[in-house]
Order: sequence, then structure tokens, then C-alpha cells
Amino acid sequence: MTATTTVALWQRDAALIDGAWRTVAETVDVHAPATGATIGTSASSTAIDVDDAVAAARAALPAWSTASPEARADVLDALVAELRNRRDDLVAATVAEVGAPVAVAREAHIDLGIEIMADFAGLARTFEWQTTIGNSRVLRRAAGVVAAITPWNYPFYQLVAKAGAALAAGCPIVVKPAELTPLSTYLFADAAVAAGVPAGVFSLVPGAGRVVGSALAEHPGVDVVSFTGSTGVGKTIAVAAAQNIKRACLELGGKSASVILDDADLDEAVRTSVAAGLLNSGQTCSAWSRLLVPRSRYEDALTIAADAVAAMRVGDPTDESTDLGPVISAAQRTSIVSAIDGALARGARLVCGGPDPLPEFPGGHFVAPTVLADLQADDPAVRDEIFGPVIVVLPHDGDDHAVQLANDSEYGLAGAVWSGDTDRAIAVASRIDTGQVDVNGAPFNPRAPFGGWKASGLGRELGPVGLEEFTEITSIQL
Repeated sequence: MTATTTVALWQRDAALIDGAWRTVAETVDVHAPATGATIGTSASSTAIDVDDAVAAARAALPAWSTASPEARADVLDALVAELRNRRDDLVAATVAEVGAPVAVAREAHIDLGIEIMADFAGLARTFEWQTTIGNSRVLRRAAGVVAAITPWNYPFYQLVAKAGAALAAGCPIVVKPAELTPLSTYLFADAAVAAGVPAGVFSLVPGAGRVVGSALAEHPGVDVVSFTGSTGVGKTIAVAAAQNIKRACLELGGKSASVILDDADLDEAVRTSVAAGLLNSGQTCSAWSRLLVPRSRYEDALTIAADAVAAMRVGDPTDESTDLGPVISAAQRTSIVSAIDGALARGARLVCGGPDPLPEFPGGHFVAPTVLADLQADDPAVRDEIFGPVIVVLPHDGDDHAVQLANDSEYGLAGAVWSGDTDRAIAVASRIDTGQVDVNGAPFNPRAPFGGWKASGLGRELGPVGLEEFTEITSIQL
């Protein structure tokens, strides 16, 4: 695929409705966070487009929901093959629109996303659609038409986590991507058309959240709303969904803690935690943005954290050697810098990084990776989701205190525990009020349920549990 052809794929002015591309009157520009340059266009759909997409989905529901699981899996297999054919274009689009470094875009955005889609194809074949309880046959059936509203930080990954599960469950889906990052979703839609996904089963209506997102959340023809984004917007969507008694699956914010116990390998634990906390320029809802370390090793931990950050390269996301790219927008950069400035004004120690601009990146929205220390547990920088390359370090006085600090948050999405004793680590992990905890740097499991407690959301994504979110239950007494 030539560069010219690739860029042409980013000039879009249509919505995909009922299996056909429909030109939309208005478009919006898409900008590269690394340079600020305009790199593409996207359609700005209307509420009428939403009505038509939902109508097409409802028309497609009977046939798609009653197709055999094997038939749906065959369609998903074809879609996976088309996505693999477009892998390089998907990576290029993610680097351009998100600003993710190419190595991160390839591994954490695209390859993982394609793996998840392939997994849902397999699950369609193996999922227990019927079980028996006593004299009852319990059926898992498609929940209906799904509206998916996806975020800008992991646009492709979050799309496949929703679309893969919904399609495997027999649910037609209408997708609204984030306005800032629609390009990879367009490429997914191209793949869906090429794979022969039936008309109406997958629709794409790009546009403004206040127009398209609101219309989908409120639409009486939508049965399930799946949203990933901020807690504030999630609350609004939950209220809109409640008006029609529809299910809202919400994957929201986080302020996850990486808890290092006194018998852990401090160097490994801190370095790995810093890398995880800064992944995707810290724009990851499950980022370990709080680092809790034994008080006796606090200063050592800060030194290791500073060394780990110093070893990271901030720069051009198209360069294979880049570790951290820009944040998504000027507004996001302003928000992050304001949070850092506020923490410093309240007495935080700046271990590394800081709010100053990086002059070598004119036009780009870059923030220096920052580590803050000496903050109180109730400080806004400790409690609020900054959603940028900022980690706060807090000392703890033992396992009980560490658990108390980890749970002292309105969020509960992810976290980590580090210890030389696996049983001890598991005991601590099982007391942290969060949806997912890694022990000693365990690898991510794309089949394990992912989602949050408290203000981090409702429901779960990925694997069999994620598929269940898009099903309803009928019990037949025999």
C-alpha cells in the first residue's frame, strides 16, 4: 500500500448504513497529535442518519440473531482475515490519529485487537448457548440492537472488544467512534463490507457526541448501549439509557494502584509499573497511575522511577525507537499541565518531568513524562484521573495500609501487586476493590473479564463474560 493510497483512505465523508456508504453533508477534519496537521476528514452524521442505521439494524436482527453460531463465526473469520490484510493501514492510521508510537500501535492497539476479534469468532462456536438447571432449559439469546460509543485513546481495540462480542452474540451493532480518532474505525468498516457482513449488521455513524452519541443512547430502537470514556459522560449515558430501560455497559475512568510490598524486587516492580503507567502516553483508563511503595524504600523507589523515565524516548511516533508520543489534543495537554501545576503549587516534589513545554516538538501536543512525590493521599493529583503521562508515588506502612490506600479511590478498574511471595501477593490482590489485578507483572489475558468497580463502570468486556453482556436469558421450564 503506497503512502498516497494510505492517505486517501483517511479522506472520508460517508456513513455506513444498511450495508452501503451514504455521503453526509458535513465533515470534520482529523488532526495528528504529533504535529497538529490536518491528516484526514470524517463524516459528521445527523440524528436522521442514526434513525436509519438503527432501523437497518432492527431489520437485520431476526436473521442475524437466529443464524447458527457457526454461521456467525464464519462471518467473523472472514472479517478477521480482512483486518489482517489491512494491518499496516490500521497501524498507520493509529499512529497518525492517536499519536501512539508505531511499536505501541502495532502491539497494543492493532495486533491485540485482531487477536480479540479472532477469539470472539472462536467463542461463537464454543459458547454455551443452552444450559440445564433442574427442569429448566436456560437459553442465552441475542440482547438486540447494540449502540457502541468508542473512545479516542484505543479506538480500534475498544471497537473490536464491543463489536466482536456483539456480533458473536447475534446482535447487529451501530458504532459511533470518537470525533478525534475515526480513521481506524473507517478501515474496520471497509473490512466488514469486504468480508460480507450482512447489511444492517454493522453500521458506522461518525459524528459529534452531543448529536450522534445522544441520539444512540436515547434511541428506543437500541437495546444495549456500550460506552467507553469518561465517568462524567458515562453517567449521562446511563441516565439516557434508563429512560427506555435499556442496558448500559460502561467502561469508564480509573486511578489504578500498583502496590509494591516490602519483599518485592523493587527495581523490577518500579520500572515495570512506570512503563505500564506511561503506556500510550498515560492515556489508558487502566494505567497504574498510583505507585504505592514501602515507606522504608520510598527514596530508592523515586530514584528508580526517575531513571526509568530518563531511559524512555519521547518523540516522533513514526520512529520505531520512540517510547512515548504526544497526548491527543491541545485541550488534553492543557488539562494535564494544569493538574501538574496544581500539584506543585500544593507542595508536590517534582521527581522528573514537569509542566514545561517540550520545544523540540512545535505544533505537537507533547507532555514530559512526570513523576510526583510527597503528596497527601487526599490530594486531587492522587485521587483524580489525570489521563496523561503522570505517576504519583505514595509511601505505605505495610500490607493493610497499602490496601487502604489502594481502595481510597472512587475508581476501581485495574491494579497490580508485587511480592516475593505469590500467595502473599494474591492475598493482597483479593482485598483490592478493583476489576482486575496483575501479580508480579503477569501478562495481559484478553479472555479474562475486564471492567470496573465503583465509578469505573458497569459490566465487563472480553472473553465469555464479555459476550454474555450482549445476551438475554430465557428459561424454559420442561
